Amino acid sequence: MTPPRARSWGRKGVTPVVRVRGRGSGRVSMAGLTCYKPGKRSRMFYSVREYRGRKGEPKGIGWRDLLVRAHIQLGGPIVLVWDNLRMHLVEPLRRFIADHADWLTVFQLPSYSPDLNPQEGIWSLVKRDIGNLAAADLGQITRAVKRRLKQIQYRPDLVDGCLAGTDLIMDG
Repeated sequence: MTPPRARSWGRKGVTPVVRVRGRGSGRVSMAGLTCYKPGKRSRMFYSVREYRGRKGEPKGIGWRDLLVRAHIQLGGPIVLVWDNLRMHLVEPLRRFIADHADWLTVFQLPSYSPDLNPQEGIWSLVKRDIGNLAAADLGQITRAVKRRLKQIQYRPDLVDGCLAGTDLIMDG
């Protein structure tokens, strides 16, 4: 796991050095949904998981659980607009989508179009906040990510801003 990088300050001509510990100690995986409905408050659902490489430990995010949780809390059908991440195209997830076609409709974004995905704006806000974090362990990174996601989750204006950043419009 390499640390994230952001701007740092130092004396002119002297490159700042930030020492970090713990090479290869794991990773933090994140998944999120930004939800928009005309006349309603914007919502965001997310899941964060640490992976330390232990035997039997799941690597990825439980997309099924995240989608079911969003469906229950939103109380209606979901139209999901997804990028072409390889994980979104695997057979078990395709079967899940087919099995739940009564409440789940999926559209794929064109390849290489992160500028059309409002969730990318959310990830940008999270990464900006933890960019210079020199974490002592994986747990500290996880806590920082969860704290920032929770702050964003309760600020519908930020979630709306991520949709506005795509230049897409929402028709009722």
